[in-house]
Amino acid sequence: MRCCVAILVFVCSVASAQRPYVVGSKLFNESVILGEIVTQLGLGAGEDVVHERQFGGSAVLFNALVDGKIDAYPEYTGTLRQELLADAGLEGDEALVKALAELGIAMSAPLGFNNTYAIGVRRETADRLGLRTIEDLRDHPGLVYGLTNEFIDRGDGWGRLSAAYRLDPERVRGMQHELAYRGLLAGSVDVVDLYSTDAEIELYDLVALEDELGFFPRYDAVVLYRAELRREAAGWIDQLEALGGEIDASAMVAMNRRAKAEDVDESEIADAFLASNGSLNSEATRSESWQERLARTTVQHVFLVAIPMCLGAAVAIPLGVAAAAMPRFGQVVVAIVGVAQTIPSLALLVLFIPLLGIGAKPAIAALFVYCLLPMVRSTQAGLASIPQPLIESARAIGLTPGRRLVVVELPLAARAILAGVKTSMVITIGFATLGAFIGAGGYGEPILTGIRRNDFSLIVQGAAPAAALALVAQGFFEILERLALPRGLRRVDRG
Repeated sequence: MRCCVAILVFVCSVASAQRPYVVGSKLFNESVILGEIVTQLGLGAGEDVVHERQFGGSAVLFNALVDGKIDAYPEYTGTLRQELLADAGLEGDEALVKALAELGIAMSAPLGFNNTYAIGVRRETADRLGLRTIEDLRDHPGLVYGLTNEFIDRGDGWGRLSAAYRLDPERVRGMQHELAYRGLLAGSVDVVDLYSTDAEIELYDLVALEDELGFFPRYDAVVLYRAELRREAAGWIDQLEALGGEIDASAMVAMNRRAKAEDVDESEIADAFLASNGSLNSEATRSESWQERLARTTVQHVFLVAIPMCLGAAVAIPLGVAAAAMPRFGQVVVAIVGVAQTIPSLALLVLFIPLLGIGAKPAIAALFVYCLLPMVRSTQAGLASIPQPLIESARAIGLTPGRRLVVVELPLAARAILAGVKTSMVITIGFATLGAFIGAGGYGEPILTGIRRNDFSLIVQGAAPAAALALVAQGFFEILERLALPRGLRRVDRG
């Protein structure tokens, strides 16, 4: 009894413990740097603050802030007006602040720089074709456009831009921002969308084409945060407001350059900036070693894989048994889980965000759905492949259907069932890396960071352990398959 009471008290204390404040950031260097600055200001104010890097795109972060899943993140006024709150038709910062307040969100003073969109090409391309303005692209429809997926879909993005300038290129490819730069350098794309404070513009000698129509609005950097923080963490908010006007465009470009060209961790960049500004109180966050990162992401990845696999096996194997016993029902079951398997993996992750928020929960739900088909089909096929004379013999000695299933059919089908579990496990280990796109962590986190920072070693730190984990899982289940074969059949199998 005392033990139960102690456990109950412990669970209640854990449940009631206040979670740390969470700062989110988007999938590009500048947002991560700004997120780190916000985090260090919070730590300097004595608050318990963690930074969830590469949490997602604009809509994901904004919705997470509205829902209270995160507490603050860096954003841009143009994105708020033209995309996130486009239906409100907001003009001026005062209207923007008022609209955000209705959602329980506050906005800091502008940080001091305007990171607007631009359209860019290689200097060689600009000189060869005489490109000076965006309108000049109209005469060259054969150029290949490599635009970020978010820019293609945004209300202030490609759709309206192409209409405004009457652009009709033959090929427009959607891709991740850093990969677009790689494609531009490799010559596989000719035109990309830029952020005006990107270090790559100078590093790669790119030309930002003139926006003659003034299509792109101002994108002043700000920090959005839950309005309750003014009461809960007043010291932190005072520091955020003091940050207003302290980061000009040249300072932001310099910080972006350090992350991109010098491969400096964003926490060090933020610490150096704040240390140079004596009016702001901050506390540096320590950069992880690769060993610490590996240990942390391994725990996260194993968790992301183990939970859906256990739940999936508990659901899929009984469904497979039922499918084998009732063929028509089996067709329906296989069709349903088969359709779920055809949903693109990233889309499946995003589908669960409105229901489960951001982080591990939607990733686990998506992985659960994704792992069902191989286990259902292998269970159904394994039971269906049992020779009928063996089934008849079991009936002849008086075994009930339930007893026959446990004693005869499942042992004989065990190898096929385990083969399906093994296939699901390997698929799930690979698919789980995509969970990093929605803040679930795991081996996908260093992969995303490596892509963002053009750092191959970071990509390997995520890809290699994921591959190793898949190989270990495959080897384990192959051994288990041999052990699962009934002893009497092992001699036949060897013979």
